[in-house]
Amino acid sequence: MIGSDRMAAVDRNAEALGVPRKQLMESSGNAVAREVRSAAEPGASVAVVAGRGNNGGDAFVAARFLDDYDVTVHLLGRTESINSTISRENWNALRQGDYETEVVTDSRTLALGDPDVLVDALLGTGVSGAPREPEATAVRSINDTGATVVAVDVPSGVDADTGETPGVAVDADRVVTFHDTKPALADRDDVTVADIGIPDAAELFVGPGDLQQLERDPHGHKGDFGRVLVVGGGPYVGAPALSAQAALRAGADLAFLAVPDEVAGDVQGFSENLIVDGLVGTRLVPEHVPELLDRAADVDVVVLGPGLGDADTTLAAVEAFLADFDGRAVVDADALQAVPGVETDAKLVCTPHQGELQQMGGPSADDWRDRADAVEAFAAELGHTLLVKGAHDVVSDGETTRVNRTGNPGMTVGGTGDVLAGATAAMLSTQDPVPAASVGAYATGDAGDRVVDEHGYGLLATDVLDALPDALWGGRDA
Repeated sequence: MIGSDRMAAVDRNAEALGVPRKQLMESSGNAVAREVRSAAEPGASVAVVAGRGNNGGDAFVAARFLDDYDVTVHLLGRTESINSTISRENWNALRQGDYETEVVTDSRTLALGDPDVLVDALLGTGVSGAPREPEATAVRSINDTGATVVAVDVPSGVDADTGETPGVAVDADRVVTFHDTKPALADRDDVTVADIGIPDAAELFVGPGDLQQLERDPHGHKGDFGRVLVVGGGPYVGAPALSAQAALRAGADLAFLAVPDEVAGDVQGFSENLIVDGLVGTRLVPEHVPELLDRAADVDVVVLGPGLGDADTTLAAVEAFLADFDGRAVVDADALQAVPGVETDAKLVCTPHQGELQQMGGPSADDWRDRADAVEAFAAELGHTLLVKGAHDVVSDGETTRVNRTGNPGMTVGGTGDVLAGATAAMLSTQDPVPAASVGAYATGDAGDRVVDEHGYGLLATDVLDALPDALWGGRDA
């Protein structure tokens, strides 16, 4: 089963893998035509009611596969308002091929007659809320016919993700949906799921489609896109600063740091954009935990681990914090050792490399396919989401597993893991753990690739930091 946002991401990922959307539309339209042929014999009359998006484009293609039928295609809206290039191309193909077409600029004039089959292609999976005019009137006109109604992807007016019908909706007799069942169709027995040639890799591998979730509400306010607290430092100074700056570069609104007093000034010196608060002493200890829990209550995500070191008292503090914390956290570096032995209500994303994963009691596997299976099993046992770093990063919560292929050998330099932790935390502020970790890994790796493409090897973690915004927002159309 797949939701509308995820389906849009998979479409885009398929395109990045070399399967263009035009090819997918051709397959979708062919599937719709097959359903029409199963509903009526050749010579039957077919009315296609199409909207101006890709849903309508699927139906334009279907009409070309129904030459043995008496087909009329009704476009609801002006030709110039077709909002997809490939849909417009397929509409033009109908016009140039002398198919029976009608442009309906006023839904009150939609004359469907008495067709044997009606194809509903008004609204697609990306539309929610009650249909507005002119679609609402067109939906009522469709329902007033006595035709067998074949809906494309989901019946118009039905929310693909919830099944809700907040307004009028098409009463479909059959539904042809693509690639996988949509949540709204789960309880229907009149659904055909058509394989349109999207490769499994479009779902498994993180790609540019996954960045589509980063669209922002233009009316957003400060804090809407994440407040991150980095708990780190002591033995190491640069690591927590890198993580906090990465969170900002990846879109978080505010980045706070809780670091030992001894290094607070040095950490602040890395950037005036950071909000640094000191902890009494030279390293994290259990006595700091109540104060940290208070600070954590005011943010969306905590990054726990960068630069903390592995002193026994520090690891005891990590365990005590996690035991009482019920928010979201990215756990990295030495703090990972504490995770397997702690019962926590927190929602964690753990970011080990292979050696750290084994220290946590996790598996070892050379081939990324074997590693993906093993990480999925260990994540299920652990009860948290894992982002295991490597030439192929593996992300899994024990049920859903993704693999990231961006990145390069130059990123073995110190500090890139701290950047990844911060970027993932920014994503976790607004996204669920698996998509957050997936995008964090993809963007960090892509940032590293951009640096190497421009300068060659010898990159620094700060280079990756600076390339993050382009990887996240400049790379969606790559």
